[in-house]
Amino acid sequence: MRAIVYYNGTPAGELTKNPDGYTFAYFDDYVANGDLPAVSLTLPKKKEPYKSKTLFPFFFGLLSEGENKEILCKALNIGRDDYFRILTETAALETIGAITVSAA
Repeated sequence: MRAIVYYNGTPAGELTKNPDGYTFAYFDDYVANGDLPAVSLTLPKKKEPYKSKTLFPFFFGLLSEGENKEILCKALNIGRDDYFRILTETAALETIGAITVSAA
């Protein structure tokens, strides 16, 4: 599964889910542009991909919680623990902050 991560509408990188966990990699042109910030303080701009067995805390923080999460999961028919799908279904258009995430 793949998703594109945007900073204020500019494609910043790709988030992928695979059997080993998650990978986030910045796009080369995004890294090269010194005017564009990192998507998170915990994910500084670099050419090498980040890897994690669990969804990166920054992206996990974009997810709904509690009753809102329950309502969204039920309405979209998504499992409560399918964090990647919840992220791509709910963070594509509007989030608190400059980052959005859309399924690729």
